[in-house]
Amino acid sequence: MPNNLMQQPLAAASAAAPNWLAAAHAEARERWQAASLPTRKTEQWKYTDVSAIDREFVPGRAVSVDAAALDARVPDCGGARLVFVNGHYDPALSSSDPAAGLHVARFADADESQATLIQAHLGSVVGMDRHLFATLNSAALSDGVFLQVDAGATVHAPVQVIWLTTAQTEAFAVNQRLLVLAGDNSAASVVETFVSFEGEAASFTNGVSEFVLQRGATLNHYRLQLETGSALHIGGVHAHLDRDATFNSFHLGMGSDLKRIDIVIEHAGEGAHAEVNGLYLPRGREHIDYHTCMEHAVPRCTSSETFRGVIADAASAVFNGRIHIHPQAQKTSAILHNRNLLTSAEAQINTKPELEIYADDVQCAHGATVAQLDELSVHYLRSRGISRDEAQVLLSFGFVNELVNAVRSEALREFLRHLLAARFSRDGAALTQEADA
Repeated sequence: MPNNLMQQPLAAASAAAPNWLAAAHAEARERWQAASLPTRKTEQWKYTDVSAIDREFVPGRAVSVDAAALDARVPDCGGARLVFVNGHYDPALSSSDPAAGLHVARFADADESQATLIQAHLGSVVGMDRHLFATLNSAALSDGVFLQVDAGATVHAPVQVIWLTTAQTEAFAVNQRLLVLAGDNSAASVVETFVSFEGEAASFTNGVSEFVLQRGATLNHYRLQLETGSALHIGGVHAHLDRDATFNSFHLGMGSDLKRIDIVIEHAGEGAHAEVNGLYLPRGREHIDYHTCMEHAVPRCTSSETFRGVIADAASAVFNGRIHIHPQAQKTSAILHNRNLLTSAEAQINTKPELEIYADDVQCAHGATVAQLDELSVHYLRSRGISRDEAQVLLSFGFVNELVNAVRSEALREFLRHLLAARFSRDGAALTQEADA
C-alpha cells in the first residue's frame, strides 16, 4: 500500500529546496512512498510504538522567538551558532562567524563548490537502505547545515546548531539535516541542541546527522535532546571514521511523548576510535529509545560505549547496543555498558546489549544492569537528616554525574549540571552545589 503520510511537508520541501537536491528528493520520495511504518512486529521497533506519527502533519512555520527565552534553554559554548525555528533559519538568533579553517553553509545558500561537496557526501554514511526515517528525511529536505573543517585545522570553539520547535496551532513536521566533513588531521567540536517551548501542538522532528571523518581527524560531538511534552522525535547519528580518526560523542535524552535515536559508527580505517556516552532521563509517561551499533569493518580499531538511564514514574526506556565485528576486523577492542536505575515500581526499561563477532583475535565485553535505589544508601542519608525525596535526588544525580564530568567542554559541563539539578529536583540549588563540589 502506498505511504501517503507527510504529503504536505514533502510538497513544501520540493518547492523550497535548491535545484541540486532534486535528484536526491525524487529517489528518496519513491522509496518512502513504497515503504510502510514499522510496527511492534518489526524487531528493531518491538518496544517502541510509532503510531503517534501516523497522522497528517503540516510544514513547520517560521515564528518570532524571544532571544532571552531561547538563551535560557540552551548552552552558551561560544563560537558560531545557527538557530532554526520550526525548521526555518533565524538569522536574528544566529551568529555564523566561523573560526579560521571552518566553513559553515546552509544547504539553501551553498555555493557551487559547497553544493558539489554536499552532493558527494550527503547520504554516503547513513544510506537510504538502512533506516526508513532517513529516507523520509531526504525526501522532505529543503535546508540543512554543512560544516567543513579544513585539513590540519584546529577549531577550538564549538559550533552550535540549535533546532527549536515552538507554538503552532496544528501538528507540524520538521526535517533536520547536519553534514560534517572533517579533513585530514583536523580537530573540531559540534553541539547539536533540540529544544521545544511548552504549549505547542504536537511536533514531529526527523533529525539526521552525518559525520565524515577523514584520516587522523578528531571530532567532539554533543547531541542534546531537550524537547519535552508532546514533542515527537525520530533521529539518527551516523559517522564514518577513516584511518586513525577519533569520534567522541555524548548524548542526553530528556523524555517526551516519543524519542527514538539510532547511532551507527562505522570504523572504516585502521586505528579509528569511537567513544560514545549517553544519558536518558524519562519521567511521567514519557518514552525514549536508543539503538546503537558499532560497525568494526577493519583491523586494529577501538570503541568504548557507556549509556546510563534514570527512569522515573511510569516512564519507559529502550536501549539496544550492538557491537558488530566483521571477519577482517582482527585486533579489535570494543566495550559496551548499559546501566539503568528505576526510581519507581512502574518504571520500565528494555535493554539488550549484543555482540556479533566474526573474527577470532579480538577483545570485547558488554553488559547491562537494572536496579532500584539502594535502600542502605537511602537509610544512610536519612540518618543524617536528609528526607527520602532528597536522598533519591542525590543518589540519582550521583548515578549519572560520572558521565557528566567526562564531558570535554567546561561550559557544557556547567550547563548539564544545572539542567540535571533542575530535572531531578524542583529546588536544584543544593544539588548543583553538591555537583560543583
